[in-house]
Amino acid sequence: MSEQIEIVDAPEARRFEARVDGALAGFADYRDRDGVRAFPHTEVDPSFGGRGIGSRLVDEALRATIAAGMRIRPQCSFVRARVESDEFAAHVV
Repeated sequence: MSEQIEIVDAPEARRFEARVDGALAGFADYRDRDGVRAFPHTEVDPSFGGRGIGSRLVDEALRATIAAGMRIRPQCSFVRARVESDEFAAHVV
């Protein structure tokens, strides 16, 4: 049986969360201000490492940010690395 990976926005916690079979596997914190969403911290539980969950989490968080009409301010190193992709680069401040 394959695992179910779900990425959800948890606005009350100001973060996107990655859940694997319902368990919290990681999160990407964000702060919104003046049409810009800053991403100060991303973390994936080491027990879920090596499965691409962090990349999927951040990519989906960035796509949701763009879809909401917001710009991206990458503060954590993981998000900075992901926004170098052509898909996201034009949306960075």
